[in-house]
Amino acid sequence: MSVSRHSVSDWDVNPAPEAPVAPESLKESGLTNGFVCDMLLRTLYARGVMLGRDLATFLCLPFKVIREPLKFLKDEKLIQVDGGDLVGEVSYRFSLTDLGRDRAKAAMEQCAYIGPAPVPLEDYVEQCYRQTVTGLMCYPEALKAPFGHLVLKEDMFNAIGPAIISGRSVFIYGPPGNGKTAMARAIGDFMNTAGGSIYIPYAFVADGNIITVFDPSLHVVDDVADEYGDEADAAVRKLLNAGATDPRWVRIRRPVIVTGGELNLQMLDLRYSAESKFYQAPIHFKANGGVFLIDDFGRQLVSPKDLLNRWILPLEDRHDFLTVASGKKFQVPFEQLIIFSTNLDPKALVDDAFLRRIRHKVGINAPARDVYERIFAANCKRLGMNYDQQAVDYLYEKYYSKGRTPRASDCRDLLETVQSICRYRRHPVHLTRDLMAEAAGSFIAEFT
Repeated sequence: MSVSRHSVSDWDVNPAPEAPVAPESLKESGLTNGFVCDMLLRTLYARGVMLGRDLATFLCLPFKVIREPLKFLKDEKLIQVDGGDLVGEVSYRFSLTDLGRDRAKAAMEQCAYIGPAPVPLEDYVEQCYRQTVTGLMCYPEALKAPFGHLVLKEDMFNAIGPAIISGRSVFIYGPPGNGKTAMARAIGDFMNTAGGSIYIPYAFVADGNIITVFDPSLHVVDDVADEYGDEADAAVRKLLNAGATDPRWVRIRRPVIVTGGELNLQMLDLRYSAESKFYQAPIHFKANGGVFLIDDFGRQLVSPKDLLNRWILPLEDRHDFLTVASGKKFQVPFEQLIIFSTNLDPKALVDDAFLRRIRHKVGINAPARDVYERIFAANCKRLGMNYDQQAVDYLYEKYYSKGRTPRASDCRDLLETVQSICRYRRHPVHLTRDLMAEAAGSFIAEFT
């Protein structure tokens, strides 16, 4: 499982959706007084004495939102004020009383989550539909940059753009070694660099259950210059000023999450921690607003049939369901571009009902000789190696004209073998017919 990470493209033609606005009150936060009180108790229990502004920063809520819960806890003698300066309540030092420590322990036993306050499920769903993958702006000039390293026929290149714009699933198939994964990842690169940014919450709450969404190992934060200037000063100002972006949300590049043979059905369900008593969103859920690539489809731990049964309705209806330990289900968006990449026969993997739900099907076959030579030349350039037509002629005379099907990946693999031979012999890296014959004898001959 991995995530694509690239710099922002000059062709970033998709503006970010409207940012969620920081709540002005506890009611606007979508959270109850009791819920925030429990979060405050758990935070003070885990971190000790904290300033009011630090509590607000840690919970990603304006101080005006936590003022009422803090007052309630103080009135109930669960917390105490240990001092402060003339700045006001934001500078007060808060700590737990003995009674508060007992109450905090009880709260930790119910749920041990501390960190940014969650947003309501309804707010997450609404934001998802503001930043869907359907209808993204995409045109040839913007698409060529992430595909620049690939050698594609024009008709194949022109089929990719409409697939991205549709936001529907894509099935890429064909014999191994001809660039299916590279093409799928290039689609992901476009989404990640030119698809614009989106907002996701650190976590959301549904019927009292906290479900974490933001994953720093999978999501690439989109750093935007702060309108207030100094970062430390901005953090305080955002907690006090109206109209600021809700800090419970993270601005990220559209996610590109790649999974391969490790995919199983459990990864598509909520992950519950019996120790901490909260949930982590499933892997495909974290791809909402972006791309979820299933590489080597058909070789996963989950069978294609089981995946079909799990996803046949989400692919059609664009929503999925999450089930918590109590058995209650919550409807959530299924807003992502799903890419299936396989070198197996699609008809042997899935039935017509599944294929019908995959709008775009792209077959990638063995390259014709002119395309092969262009790929070969591009790899020579990448490796800083001279292009030698006789080396290519040798491959066709010895192998490709005698039954072996050429693969685009042969160019890379053979030339890197030549490079290794040269380096081992302490010779300048160069290409000749004889060196290609030696490399091919090692790489190809045993399989013919």
